[in-house]
Amino acid sequence: MRTDLEIQKDVMEELKWAPLLKATEIGVAVKDGVVTLSGTVDSYTKKMEAEKAAKRVTGVKAIAEEIEIKFFSSSIKNDTEIARTIADSLRWHSSVPEDKIKVKVEGGWVTLEGEVDWDYQKGAAENAIINLTGVKGINDLMTVKPQVVAKDVKQKIAAAFHRNATIDSEKINIEIAGNKATLKGVVRSWAERDDAEDAVWNAPGISSVDNQLEIENEIFVY
Repeated sequence: MRTDLEIQKDVMEELKWAPLLKATEIGVAVKDGVVTLSGTVDSYTKKMEAEKAAKRVTGVKAIAEEIEIKFFSSSIKNDTEIARTIADSLRWHSSVPEDKIKVKVEGGWVTLEGEVDWDYQKGAAENAIINLTGVKGINDLMTVKPQVVAKDVKQKIAAAFHRNATIDSEKINIEIAGNKATLKGVVRSWAERDDAEDAVWNAPGISSVDNQLEIENEIFVY
């Protein structure tokens, strides 16, 4: 089992490796494998990038995210301006069914609601606005419209795992119940856990994923 000091050192190195970030912007503390990120950044993108960097490090059990976003005076927009920019961005994005998505902006925080046909459309909507000036965070309340699950969806997911170089498919068990997929087993890192879940979301008809995968040699708290 890795020590907190080893994990802290690797997280700090991973933050330095991320091109969007300045390591001096982010503080890193580790206790019992739980990483606390603190500091101030000037965009929501940087905040998310710091979290992703920490997740890539082996031994990280959980992340407490205490990073604040403070915009330069020239970047400050009111909620109406942000909402207008978001509406335009969703309209221009070919993968986003903008007519099915409702947007609310309050204090720079964006809430997305509505029902889409595929999970990738949820991701596309978030990606369309994540870099917009003034956005402090995103609450994704969108749902995926239930579809008929193919009889061989479990085999399709297993095949996707085999194709993915970052996933050890032999240690993951897939259970399908209606439109819900449950993942159980052990993975080597947060990154592998996220990759496995992403692969499942791409399966036809899946509208819910219960990711119960545990990090190898660590106790994972749901």
